[in-house]
Amino acid sequence: MGKKTRGVLIGILCAVVIIAGVLLLSKGESNFRAKYEGVDLTTDVEGMGRSDTYDGYLRDHEGVATGSEVVEVDVTAFEGDGEACQEDGADCVYTADKHYTTWKVTVPEEGMYTILLDYKTTQARGVDIERELYINEELPFAGAANLRFSRLWTDDPEDFAEDGSFRKDNQGNHIRPSQIEVFDWQQAYCRDDMGYTIDPYQFYFQAGENTISLKAINEPFILRGIKLVPVTENPTYDAYLGAQPEVNMSEDAMNWSVTLQGEHADLRSSPSLYPRYDHASPATEPYDVSKTVFNYIGGDPWNNAGQWIEWEFDVPEDGYYNITLKVRQTYQRGALSCRTLYLDGKVPFDAMENLAFSYDTNWDLNTLSDAEGNPYSFYLTEGHHTIRLEATLGAMGGILKDMEDSIFRLNQIYRKLLVLTGVNPDRFRDYNLGKVYPEVIEAMDLESKRLYKLVDDTVALTGQKSDRVAVAQTLAVQLEQFVDRNERITQSFVNFKDNITSLGTAMQNMAETKLDVDLIVISGANVEQKKLKQGFFAKAVHEVSACAASYFVDYNALGDVYDEESDDLIEVWIVTGRDQSNVLKTMVDDSFTPKTGIKVNVKLVAPDAILTAVVAGNGPDVVLSVDGWFAVNYAMRNAVEDLTQFDDFDEVVKPFYQSALDPLTYDDGSHKGVYGLPETQIFSVLFYREDVLEELGVEVPQTWEELIAVLPTIQGNNMSVGVPFPDISNVDMSGFNALIYQNGGTIYDDDAQRTVIDSEAGVAAFKLYTSLYNDYGLPTVFDFVSRFRSGEMPLGVGQYTLYNTLTVSAPEIRGLWDFTLYPGTMKEDGTIDRSVHANGACCMMVATDDEKVKQNAWEFMKWWVSTESQVRFGREMESVLGSSARYATANTEALKQLAWSSDQLAVLEEQQSWARGFPEIAGGYSTTRHMTNAIRKVINDKDDPRETLLTYTRTINEEIKIKRREFGLPIDGEEGKK
Repeated sequence: MGKKTRGVLIGILCAVVIIAGVLLLSKGESNFRAKYEGVDLTTDVEGMGRSDTYDGYLRDHEGVATGSEVVEVDVTAFEGDGEACQEDGADCVYTADKHYTTWKVTVPEEGMYTILLDYKTTQARGVDIERELYINEELPFAGAANLRFSRLWTDDPEDFAEDGSFRKDNQGNHIRPSQIEVFDWQQAYCRDDMGYTIDPYQFYFQAGENTISLKAINEPFILRGIKLVPVTENPTYDAYLGAQPEVNMSEDAMNWSVTLQGEHADLRSSPSLYPRYDHASPATEPYDVSKTVFNYIGGDPWNNAGQWIEWEFDVPEDGYYNITLKVRQTYQRGALSCRTLYLDGKVPFDAMENLAFSYDTNWDLNTLSDAEGNPYSFYLTEGHHTIRLEATLGAMGGILKDMEDSIFRLNQIYRKLLVLTGVNPDRFRDYNLGKVYPEVIEAMDLESKRLYKLVDDTVALTGQKSDRVAVAQTLAVQLEQFVDRNERITQSFVNFKDNITSLGTAMQNMAETKLDVDLIVISGANVEQKKLKQGFFAKAVHEVSACAASYFVDYNALGDVYDEESDDLIEVWIVTGRDQSNVLKTMVDDSFTPKTGIKVNVKLVAPDAILTAVVAGNGPDVVLSVDGWFAVNYAMRNAVEDLTQFDDFDEVVKPFYQSALDPLTYDDGSHKGVYGLPETQIFSVLFYREDVLEELGVEVPQTWEELIAVLPTIQGNNMSVGVPFPDISNVDMSGFNALIYQNGGTIYDDDAQRTVIDSEAGVAAFKLYTSLYNDYGLPTVFDFVSRFRSGEMPLGVGQYTLYNTLTVSAPEIRGLWDFTLYPGTMKEDGTIDRSVHANGACCMMVATDDEKVKQNAWEFMKWWVSTESQVRFGREMESVLGSSARYATANTEALKQLAWSSDQLAVLEEQQSWARGFPEIAGGYSTTRHMTNAIRKVINDKDDPRETLLTYTRTINEEIKIKRREFGLPIDGEEGKK
């Protein structure tokens, strides 16, 4: 046997021994109870943790009994903001954004109460209502500052055929109905907006007079009633049955059933819960292998606790009925997706509070039954009823709440250590952490035990240890090692931070509770449910059919597809994504084409396919959602139309700032035109962590001078500030450009023939920008989202769309951060110049000699960028993809009608007024390239800023001259020709 063979065998043997050891160890240690048993995990080390949690509030009122009777508040006897009104014959009060409204209420006995609101929404921006609740002028706990109340949504009846079926396009595909709001009364308890606490919040009221105040954070509503309701529990199944009357059902009723198709839901809490289509399973009803046929509801958008879907049905007579759900949970292996079932607005008994559905790639036809498999009997009277399924986290909610609190404390521990060690501690230095920060070591010990218990609780609930909870165990072990050997903290400090970030991501994933609903069956006791067709043979036939269909179906052609010879036909290409293109085509087919008679074929293409198609003469008539620089680059090649040729151009662009049009404007020396219309406009704002700045005693800076002034305090605690830097992976010049504008400079001269960044304004901006990194030590490479979550970077400049990312990805810091205006430069007159770089996407018309096509394409572009279309598209996209897809429209009128709160909108509107577009010129690519090189050279090689900028400016201008000659453009001092 050779040495190589022996080495391989020894390696295999060692691997087997290690694996066997791990398996034996994991088998022997089935849980970690011994590590935390007997330890009080509810206490916090002083200075660690949050003092305003709901759990802490309940502990403070432990032993207080629940109230014994419902207490109604006279909503018309309010103080402060609000308007008394009459609605549907009732006396009500209307409250709008920023209103602070107070009611006095006399409570007969001290106790814990839940609070029930009876409200109706009004026409507004279409997002959930947000309120803060104060009792006796105090916020009882942090969660009371984040109360959300949903709206009512349904499919637009006008989007259905006369027989009630979904409308179809001319390819036989279903057309998704638009979601419209239903303005009706609804009742909702004040509860946890994240769903971690399953039951409604409990509030303490003293006997006698109390006050309840609601502060309107977002959206108006009409309030008809407020009730203080004693805390109660839903009855057991036996108690529920005992409270129902005895009924002798007829044979017909015993054999009666009704099937409620999931996609035909009557109401929902969010417009994102629209009908969906599934081609993956032959068991989905209705089924079609090639056409888009809506056949279920739920899916990815049904992801957040509190979201609900409701169906209506009628039963023939009083009696007891079974309920069967056909559902599928294919989203999280090793996890449960839970729902609460309501009949006629109430949970019938406790078993319906938490219906859990485990992972399965197949549909599950599940008759609701007890642990022994006996179907539950639901008492229903003759006539009309509703059944609602509401997403809930179930028992996982408590685990996630503990995990969120743990992440908050772990970040506090990290920041505490950061002050002494810095981001990258010296591994060979003894920091004496046990003596300097004994409370941190104590907090680590306690947090390790909490994490071990969290792992045990998760495994007990799900039945297995998934990769999502494994990171909690990793952190528990790491903290345990840190406590035993303090020197390991500095050795693994970076890894410790990464593990905290991973735990936050795991929490976000564990909070998902997606579910598909194909149908619901309400039936008499004698009805047997049919078996599903999802065996091997059915699946094999489905796969073969799907493969065959793929050769004949053009999945890139969307909606109604017209013959190329049709009259009044234009072709539109969009480069974003399938969701965006589907929304666009739906809008075209139900709005634009019926109104104008112009037919539109929409195709989803890759951006790099446009140039070759245009050159070959096979391009579209209109291109949507391309980067702004496309317009001028195509204009230089005479490939797109100048839109100023149309008489109503000035009227069309009124809703846009000039900054949105500047990047689309091109001057060839003889004519200045605009070659695209703005779709989006993105600019930067300043994000800040309120809690961290408060700890540091730092105010949010308004100018660069103030930002530099607070750097010693922030950096003295080994924290940092994020300002965009043009690194290799992301060439972001927005920070430097903004400083040029704020100092009164421009990028190019008035004729756009040369760059003038070497002006005194440009030099001053360049010196300040590079000094932020050279003199003040700002990092050039950083993950802002991660550092912002941990608090390591409590201030940072970023595009305002980053708000969407933080809202979704960092739930543990909700309510602890915000954004404000971009840092500015103080002028001699005392005003602040907040000019900021802006960029965005545009649409453009491909050049054509056909005047009819031009006019039709112009009509389409006008419709597309209009306020009405931009508002609808923005709302539809947010309904499809959630708040992470909030649309950054360039239309100033449309921006006001999207889902921003009044405070956020005020910031965005003011900052947008300061936006400056980056002009596109021949050879303009060299400007960004060499400005980036100049910045890197000064920062990396410590060259003189002024000399470096002057050198690279000459290089840029030489490149611009070369390109202007290439395109026959005039050059100062030379005779150019077009």
